[in-house]
Amino acid sequence: MTRTRRSFTDEFKREAVKLCKQPGTTVTHIARDLGIQTSVLRRWVTQERGGVLDLRPNRPLRSEAATEVERLQRELRRVTTERDILKKALGYFAKDPQ
Repeated sequence: MTRTRRSFTDEFKREAVKLCKQPGTTVTHIARDLGIQTSVLRRWVTQERGGVLDLRPNRPLRSEAATEVERLQRELRRVTTERDILKKALGYFAKDPQ
């Protein structure tokens, strides 16, 4: 089974790194919310600090509506995962002991 390599736009990387710089947030939490590996996000932050990753905007940022859609999609993924876990737990605890 082969995995396809995901590619991310510079805008996505820029926004992800910007989120990491906000106080009270963790890289792990942000990576989970964005649906990416923690190691990938840490690499972007390190590259940005070292000047290897050029995250200066060269085009206008997305509209607020597009940002809101992305946020809602992340929230939907999280809630769906929580629901699936609860379904499995319900099935486990609903079994008749024999």
